[in-house]
Amino acid sequence: MARPRSVAAAAPLLLLLAAAAAGLVSAASPAASDFVRKSCRTTQYPSVCEQSLASYGGSPPPRSPRELARAALSVSADRARAASTYVGRLCGASNGKGAKKGSGSASASAGPVRDCLDNLADSVGHLRDAAQEMGGAGMGRAGTPAFRWHLSNVQTWCSAALTDEDTCLDGLSSRAVDAGTRAAIRGKVVEVAQVTSNALALVNKVGPGY
Repeated sequence: MARPRSVAAAAPLLLLLAAAAAGLVSAASPAASDFVRKSCRTTQYPSVCEQSLASYGGSPPPRSPRELARAALSVSADRARAASTYVGRLCGASNGKGAKKGSGSASASAGPVRDCLDNLADSVGHLRDAAQEMGGAGMGRAGTPAFRWHLSNVQTWCSAALTDEDTCLDGLSSRAVDAGTRAAIRGKVVEVAQVTSNALALVNKVGPGY
């Protein structure tokens, strides 16, 4: 199974996400627990991390690094699914609904938007697999070979989800996608990529010493 991509390969996406992080945090988000707040300090987007995990609906709330990582993966999968639904509606619109018949711009933009939809569908699948693996009883004790193998799978799937999201954003740079559609989709996907990046950071804290 392929290892997670390098930090250098993720640099362009990280720069884009950092620029947008401040505007994606809700001022009305529930207060994060001290454990969540402390854990989120190690992520790339701590404010987004706190906001997303404070609103996590799981019961009981996460109280260990492994439980927190699983919660973060579940949140990421939910956000990716919501973004996929949103892009799917746009893809339907660009495929003819509400557009003039034979419109060249609509048909041209449908390709990159549909590709992005495919990328997001893959991202949802990877994140669901990662969350399921992290929550599985088969992981065993931290430090054992079985644990390291399962954790490697989680890291790989989470990293693959980030790659999918990065690919979607790259495709939106096509001139065929109009500015309004590009901005609308980019805002959704950047939010997903932020919570996915945070989830991977929390996954990497699972193990001996944490």
